[in-house]
Amino acid sequence: MQRTTTWLTAATHDRLVRELAVLTGAPVPPETAAEFEVPVDQERRDTRIARIQELLRDAVVGEAPPDDGVAEPGMVLTVRYGSEEEAETFLLGVRDRSDAEGITVYSPESPLGRALIGAREGEEREYTTPRGKTFAVTLVRAVPYRPA
Repeated sequence: MQRTTTWLTAATHDRLVRELAVLTGAPVPPETAAEFEVPVDQERRDTRIARIQELLRDAVVGEAPPDDGVAEPGMVLTVRYGSEEEAETFLLGVRDRSDAEGITVYSPESPLGRALIGAREGEEREYTTPRGKTFAVTLVRAVPYRPA
């Protein structure tokens, strides 16, 4: 099994490190302990610990990819679906409980993420949803993520 790097924002990395400390019973400040729900079921807890360790193992944290207009993790992508006029903008990165980023995050492993990896601005790609529907998506713009 080939290991790949995982692109994380600094905020996501810090949150995952804090959550891992809570889940493994490391001493943490009370406010950190209150921030995360610890599963009562040991199997669920072990699964979550393994997932976080996997994400952190080869993480690239906040390092901006080149500003070359090519879609890759760590880029903020603006896309247009099919012939729609309205565009959507999102960060391509680890989605794991990423609601604190202030921007929608799509995983590079999602059907949309996989379709867009390597796309250049103006390029149209297709992706298939888990329900079997195929959609066209055009990469309008790709710029490195810069935290607010």
